Amino acid sequence: MLFRFREAQAADLGIIDAGRARRPRVITEVDSIPACEKWRGQVLKEISRKVSRIQDPALSDYQIRDLNDEINKLMREKHMWEVQIRNLGGPNYMRGGGKVYDEAGREIPGAGRGYRYFGRARELPGVKELFEAAAKAKREEEEKPLEERADLRRQVNAAYYGYAPGEEDDELLEYERAREEQARKALQKAGPPDAPPGWEPLPGDTGDGRVWELPTLEEVQRELIERRRQRLLDQL
Repeated sequence: MLFRFREAQAADLGIIDAGRARRPRVITEVDSIPACEKWRGQVLKEISRKVSRIQDPALSDYQIRDLNDEINKLMREKHMWEVQIRNLGGPNYMRGGGKVYDEAGREIPGAGRGYRYFGRARELPGVKELFEAAAKAKREEEEKPLEERADLRRQVNAAYYGYAPGEEDDELLEYERAREEQARKALQKAGPPDAPPGWEPLPGDTGDGRVWELPTLEEVQRELIERRRQRLLDQL
């Protein structure tokens, strides 16, 4: 009885992992959703205990690193249990972001994907500098003024409109000129196309191929003024 009590006490303090030996090592072989949820709950309890213990100021840097490694291993195991539960048709625990809470009911920050640092592990030499650099970069990004229209125009060049001078070599240009010449000769050989059914010729068109002369801007303005004057005279 005393041995069992000491073992349970050590497991609560996170000194030993009493439940690890009883959990299946091959998670994919467990085909029962209640069993998967049971083992997942056990992993969550161990994560909570170890996260609470990693805050102990009496721990050395080596103990903190080992404990942080153990927490990350448990986080990966928790993710595998959640994948197995979802594959068996159970609830999708990963949809909520995989939030983990400690024994006091507070959410554990950084309990996401990848290797994470918990508690005092964030203050370890080398790790603290990384977090400070990331926080500084984030502040500089937030304090950076928004780009103005002039800044955006400086980034617009010929490549923005799809012009790539490197792709226009001599062989490609020669091929394009040859195709243009073929198209021009084919158009001359075919002659002027016939008018589609229902189309009417322009007034004054004699059919001799003469080109219509468009009026100049001054002639258009004089014509408009003349029409307006005639309209005013008609109203008198």
